[in-house]
Amino acid sequence: MPTFLEFEKPIAELEGKIAELHHLSGNSGVNIQEEVSKLKNKAEKLLKQTYGKLSAWQKTQVARHPERPHFKDYIRVLFPDLLALAGDRYFGEDQAIIGGMATFRQRSVMVIGHEKGADTATRMHHNFGMARPEGYRKARRLMELADRFHLPIITLVDTPGAYPGVDAEARGQAEAIAKSVETCLKVNVPIISVIIGEGGSGGAIALAAANQILMLEHSIYSVISPEGCASILWRSANYSKDAAEALKLTASDLHQLKIIDRIISEPLGGAHRHAEEAIHNVGQAIAESLEGLLGGPEKNYREMRQQKFLDMGHHGLN
Repeated sequence: MPTFLEFEKPIAELEGKIAELHHLSGNSGVNIQEEVSKLKNKAEKLLKQTYGKLSAWQKTQVARHPERPHFKDYIRVLFPDLLALAGDRYFGEDQAIIGGMATFRQRSVMVIGHEKGADTATRMHHNFGMARPEGYRKARRLMELADRFHLPIITLVDTPGAYPGVDAEARGQAEAIAKSVETCLKVNVPIISVIIGEGGSGGAIALAAANQILMLEHSIYSVISPEGCASILWRSANYSKDAAEALKLTASDLHQLKIIDRIISEPLGGAHRHAEEAIHNVGQAIAESLEGLLGGPEKNYREMRQQKFLDMGHHGLN
């Protein structure tokens, strides 16, 4: 059974009863299939109702779900032959950002993404997906390599934000992020970015200044976390729910504002319930976006990308 979020308690209770009935049936030989079927239908109906009207704060919780598929899960299915490239050629290796050359549906690509880790040990190893300057400098190096060999770039974004530690600031965190964004805008190959969980602040935009920006249905993308916003504006994290609504950080909000290009559907109950289906949906969306960008006459991807970002904001003014 998945880990349940606070707002999923009624669903958890129903699924717990179903599990109990299965256990009793196995021990006593009593056929309780009809009762189990009723409870399953009730649980599915409640799941649809709950996920059909999630608030911005609830979507934030889903985007952060610990069992949500991470970068390595997508690599395993979509880019199984990834040749990971390490180091920034300045300081060292950063495990929060992983990247390298891979094949995606018979096409050579450069894939880069944040990895949060799946348990305590791997989360520590990957620093919870919060990169230091060397991570962004590695990303920049890989993007320039892709440009040299005319490889499309695919980035998978899932980070609370860049690491805010003293050591990161001492090594030029702001400059590293700015240079990564600059490199995104300079290379003349297509870039597709997918927000698969959290798209937090500059740590996200460093990999997401793309020709096509896609978001999973229950992912979030914002300039600051709801907690950080609440601490600044209301001087209390207790207002995180209000901040989440005000930030317009959900996929539907951002698609309406023309910040992102496409919303990728998630399985009922979120990507953490059916990871393989979610990964398949992301793969299909990437393939369709790549086909659209690479098909037809030759394009200037640099100019297209720069114009895309220059146009942002005009929609709200008209």
